[in-house]
Amino acid sequence: MEESFEHIVYSKNVIEFVTVAKEYCSFAESVNNLDRKQFVTIATRIIPLLYLKASVLPKVENELEESIEKTVDEMLYTQILDGVAAKLGRFNDYLEVFNPDMQRSDTPIISYISEDLADIYQDLKDFISAYRLGVTEVMNDALADLVNNFELYWGQKLVNTLRALHALLYSEESLEEEDGEETFQEHQQKENWYNRMHQDWNDDNDENPFYSK
Repeated sequence: MEESFEHIVYSKNVIEFVTVAKEYCSFAESVNNLDRKQFVTIATRIIPLLYLKASVLPKVENELEESIEKTVDEMLYTQILDGVAAKLGRFNDYLEVFNPDMQRSDTPIISYISEDLADIYQDLKDFISAYRLGVTEVMNDALADLVNNFELYWGQKLVNTLRALHALLYSEESLEEEDGEETFQEHQQKENWYNRMHQDWNDDNDENPFYSK
């Protein structure tokens, strides 16, 4: 395997992107340590930088025959999504204007900041995890996948979410978390309770002859 530090995965633009991607992932993972205004403010600062650094990444071809392993599982993805959703509360949704289906839709299409940020997190965390292995070919293919997904998928999510967050940050509405709003911890407790109840329900149904197929 190639170990030369002259490989493009060690270039200045890639290293700078890795730094920003790590910051984004740390930010997404620390959502419960920030208040709502802090979260929105930081997001409006890191998202443009992330877009800028991603837009100058080099395009490379895959070198390995097999796909590289992904590290973000459903549990981690859901944790990020639910954390952001709980933090933003009623401010989580926005009208989508760049969805191709809009021209054929009679009703507005709603998107969610939490889903956008979780999707972006998934790609970045998978990339960083592969990059940390230090194997040039794996790093190369992780970069290839990342750039392709940026162009086709999460690059648009970045700018869509920035538009929504900008409008939210500079609107006249207060971003202070009000009494009675669900906290991140309360949201997690409710999710855990619901998941346990749902699992118990499925177990009971499996054992109940009236529900057997």
